[in-house]
Amino acid sequence: MLKMFSTQLTGLFKRLQEKEEFSIEDSARLLAQAAAGDGKIYIYGTKEMAAIGYEAMQSQEPLRVAAILEKDSEVSETDRVIIFSRYSDDGDAAALAKSLSEKGVPFVAVSTLRTENGGSLADFADVHIDLKLAKGLLPDEEGNRFGYPASMAALFVYYGIKFTIDEILAEFE
Repeated sequence: MLKMFSTQLTGLFKRLQEKEEFSIEDSARLLAQAAAGDGKIYIYGTKEMAAIGYEAMQSQEPLRVAAILEKDSEVSETDRVIIFSRYSDDGDAAALAKSLSEKGVPFVAVSTLRTENGGSLADFADVHIDLKLAKGLLPDEEGNRFGYPASMAALFVYYGIKFTIDEILAEFE
């Protein structure tokens, strides 16, 4: 089972790298504006996606000028935000996206694109990265799917963005 999961996960990472490469680069450029200026890069994650904020803040290689977006955070136009959500129609993430859009704060959204429920993150985001995880990666005996690694896919995207931001800032300095 683990071998099959590993194979599927490798395929997912490859699809993300191939199909979202330009969006990852665009995201890094947008977020690097805050790091190069006087702003912060705020990270917000719904549910299990909160892990990405902790990775950015408390890992061995933290993201420069990063902060976890809290309810009382005062975000300005010099700041940038990245929202991580399992699905693009998550209510909390979409409400935050709408609020940021109304305030004129540029932001990136990372989620699996779902449009049937409306109010999508992708509608408001300056850049949206689709995690491409419509269902679990593994089949069970009844034909259902399980093994939905949303946070692993989001961490893969996060590192792609972080490495690109680091490259941009190295050139800038």
